[in-house]
Amino acid sequence: MKLLRVIASVDPATGGPVAGLRAVTPVLDKLGHETEFLTVDDPTDGFLQSWVGRVHALGPVKNRYAYSPRLRSWLDKNLNRYDAVVVHGLWQDLGRTVHTACQRSSTPPYFVFPHGMLDPGLRRTYPFRHVKKWLYWQLVERRVLRDARAVLFTCEEERRLARLGFSRYECAEEVITYGAAVPDNGGGGFAQAWQAHCPSATGRRFWLFLGRVHSKKGVDLLLSAYAKVRHATPENGLQNFPDLVIAGPCLDESYLAALKKIADTEAITPFVHWAGMLTGDAKWGAFQSAEAFILPSHQENFGIAVIEALACGRPVLISDRVNIWRELAEDGAAFVEQDNDAGVMRLLQRWLSLPPSERHSMAAAAVQSFKKRFEISHAAETFAAQLSSLIANKRTTRQP
Repeated sequence: MKLLRVIASVDPATGGPVAGLRAVTPVLDKLGHETEFLTVDDPTDGFLQSWVGRVHALGPVKNRYAYSPRLRSWLDKNLNRYDAVVVHGLWQDLGRTVHTACQRSSTPPYFVFPHGMLDPGLRRTYPFRHVKKWLYWQLVERRVLRDARAVLFTCEEERRLARLGFSRYECAEEVITYGAAVPDNGGGGFAQAWQAHCPSATGRRFWLFLGRVHSKKGVDLLLSAYAKVRHATPENGLQNFPDLVIAGPCLDESYLAALKKIADTEAITPFVHWAGMLTGDAKWGAFQSAEAFILPSHQENFGIAVIEALACGRPVLISDRVNIWRELAEDGAAFVEQDNDAGVMRLLQRWLSLPPSERHSMAAAAVQSFKKRFEISHAAETFAAQLSSLIANKRTTRQP
């Protein structure tokens, strides 16, 4: 099977979907399935040199809708080289252009990964953006989903929420298996790489947030809740109180400055470590050095970093807006609370009150949850089988 993945960018700084593609593509290659990528990246971007597959970069573009006048002509010339096209993401010109190009009977089927972008909770967080999306939905996006061979969801919760997002929702739905890869630590260099990257956290207990530093991730809530719980702790308990590591890229300097101001105002700056973007050994060292992973997102479709934490044997403290929360709670690998100040405080307090034996049990449960649900080899095999079946079977059941 030869796939064309269409995505605006494969820049690692853009977040989870790119991390998922980086993990699964080499495994699919080993199974005999070839993957190529069509993006609007600048062909001179440095990150393309280390990407995991062949990239056709048609950028750069100067607009947020990923519009490139070269995209349609490229598709018309090359579509028939592929068995299927997979579009990643919504609300950009990529889906519209693929939809138009695939209308001819001789072209391969196309699939769409929404990656959580149909979540109705986004209306609450970004009401003005929702108005624009509603218009685009009525004019363009609903047809893109309607005519796809299938719309691919990463978990049942994402599929359930997608049905609540917009009127006139009609598409063939498929929940596919998604996973993450963890490298072999045979050389034992992860801890050293992490310590070299963030020496201020060496030898300290800490909770780890790792992801894009963005308003939807609830980092402001995390800082506020951390300050409240820390300040409420008796003095004799502060000596062993965990620090907080915030790791990940931030594309909005004003937002990052606002977060650092919160830390300063709340008098927690000495205990908060701003690690920036983590990759490779330093990232895995951060996971393995943390005692728990925390993600209080307002909306999180899947959370690759959550899965990576599980793989490293780290329990996860997450909001109920992370779409895989039910599975992880069922496995005993997660504490789950609401995405508000009180909820994040409870996450930290529940962890602090946990006896060491129960923390060890949660760590073991985390590893088992990863192996059962998210191990990359199994995920890749299942994904390939599901997609092959959908390519062969033109008749699909549509919702509603």
